[in-house]
Amino acid sequence: MDSLSQLAAELGRHLQTLNAHVTTAESCTGGGIAEAITRIAGSSAWFEAGFVTYSNQQKTRQLDVPQALFTQVGAVSREVVEAMVRGAQAHSDARFAVAVSGVAGPGGGSPEKPVGTVWLAWGVGDEVTAECRHFPGDRDEVRRQTVIAALEGLIRRTVREIENQG
Repeated sequence: MDSLSQLAAELGRHLQTLNAHVTTAESCTGGGIAEAITRIAGSSAWFEAGFVTYSNQQKTRQLDVPQALFTQVGAVSREVVEAMVRGAQAHSDARFAVAVSGVAGPGGGSPEKPVGTVWLAWGVGDEVTAECRHFPGDRDEVRRQTVIAALEGLIRRTVREIENQG
């Protein structure tokens, strides 16, 4: 079992312990987080939905991201991934959510947001946290590292929930 499958399986065990579901809202990973999760047999017990919203129009249409954010702060921003998480939770019954938006390359970077810049956000109930990461490598490497970071962040949050219950 590769590392993505191991992470997804661990996430699934934690979600089953919590009797909870997860949803994903993805841009630069193009569904890679959902794909890793659904590799796991039985994931239908804890995976609710995956939203692949590559265009800004779809972020607004499917996830209710305010269109004004794209001109104010850009798609690769804290505000957009936080709105994506909230939208994914609102359009599913999932307690846990992750959203990602980034510049995977090779083009599309800028001095302010170079290739490898990725914003990730996680939602647990009403709580949303976000962080900006800068991943090295080519497009595939940036996308893979983003999927890993997204899953690891979900695992940390499920572990915290399990600890809070006990």
